Amino acid sequence: MPMYMPDPFGSLFDFQAALDALRASDWLAGGPSGAGAYPPINVFRKGEDYVLIAELPGVARSDLEIQVKDNSVRLAGVKKISYPEKAGVHRHERLSGHFDRVLTLPIEIDAERTKAEYRDGMLALFLPQAETDKPKRVEIR
Repeated sequence: MPMYMPDPFGSLFDFQAALDALRASDWLAGGPSGAGAYPPINVFRKGEDYVLIAELPGVARSDLEIQVKDNSVRLAGVKKISYPEKAGVHRHERLSGHFDRVLTLPIEIDAERTKAEYRDGMLALFLPQAETDKPKRVEIR
């Protein structure tokens, strides 16, 4: 009686497909080190300008970098978690690590007039529209 042997290459391809599906899933997207969007951000329009609100709990002001250029805003930094010396960690659920996120807005931003406020882990950026980006009225003769 002949013995059936499964195709070893088929098994490898199935395993590779399972690994690819796992990497593409959202389970890694939970924090600064994952593939998801961190920090979570809301952006809304206020008059001609925009306001960006970002949640950054546990991030020190000195560990945060903000850059504004043309129509982009970059938020980068590191969320650090420290323990006392010789501490035995029983549970580690708080996420930490480096983050770097760039947002593109539909307007050109006036970087010189941009203002930032940071309190209680909440960052507010006030992003004024550049004068060169505002529509100009054309007089009809």
